[in-house]
Amino acid sequence: MTGLLEVNNLKTAFISDDKTTQVVRGVSFAVNKGEIVGIVGESGCGKSVTSLSIMRLLKGTSGTIQDGEVRFHDQNLLDLSEQKMRKIRGNSMSMIFQDPMTSLNPVLKIGRQLMQGIMLHLKYPKEKARKYAVSMLESVGIPRAESIMNEYPHQLSGGMNQRVMIAMAMSCNPELLIADEPTTALDVTIQAQILELMKELREKQNTTILMITHDLGVVSEVCDRVIVMYAGRVVEEGKTAEVFENPKHPYTEGLIKSMPKIGQKQSRLYAIPGQVPDPANMPKGCKFAARCPHVMDICTEKEPDLIKDEEGRKHRCWLYQGEYEGGEKVDVKSSTGN
Repeated sequence: MTGLLEVNNLKTAFISDDKTTQVVRGVSFAVNKGEIVGIVGESGCGKSVTSLSIMRLLKGTSGTIQDGEVRFHDQNLLDLSEQKMRKIRGNSMSMIFQDPMTSLNPVLKIGRQLMQGIMLHLKYPKEKARKYAVSMLESVGIPRAESIMNEYPHQLSGGMNQRVMIAMAMSCNPELLIADEPTTALDVTIQAQILELMKELREKQNTTILMITHDLGVVSEVCDRVIVMYAGRVVEEGKTAEVFENPKHPYTEGLIKSMPKIGQKQSRLYAIPGQVPDPANMPKGCKFAARCPHVMDICTEKEPDLIKDEEGRKHRCWLYQGEYEGGEKVDVKSSTGN
């Protein structure tokens, strides 16, 4: 199965006061047609910057893509002009952002915001675009869609605004939908409805979804595969069930241990000790070494490569580096720290 989206050795940095800080440090992965893939990790591990880099939405910030490829239908998006990228963005590729209240324009009515993209990409006349916009709102479970078209974002709840964002993202039937923390700050009931909607989009329209989240419960619910990021790198990748049952990186193990368990009485939840390292001052060797319960001497000296084993699992840990002599190095440059 070939990848609809292939990210190869992506490196993204932020520049301020003549200082360059790399926050995405050689990330590579592929997403196949019709898959739901989750990218997980703590805040500050580079998940959202990776998604913004893929969509080329760093313009106007201090962020810059230093190296790598983002191939969509085998076309490198990083080589395209902004004009060509605009035709793909919102059309073939769409994104749902973390906070709908800051993503929606507070002074424009919902209908106008939804119709803008439809008229731009689908070339519908105004009346047809309005009818289509109403049908999109109805498709994501918004009641009284006709009257919602005439309301402003502040008049709607967080869950309703998030549904509007999903309707907007899906209005041009994109092949790839990037959802950045789509259920953050929503109550459990609305969260379940949004996740069910994601699964329906995949089943009915064969939409490919890349879901950025820190919530492992969300990943276990909807994702076929999971990519674990730490300190700007991929540290583990595999089928969701396999990763949850048998994590091959101590960081993944810690994330899973920190999840509350139904039916288990716990006085307090497990927390991984320490903090994600400062991107501007990365330690030598494995970036997780200072927090790892299995740390060895080599961990503080040299960063392990991302290895793909015979089962197709990928992991970046010295505990397993010697186990698969026939294993394939996914990123042979990683140990240099570049």
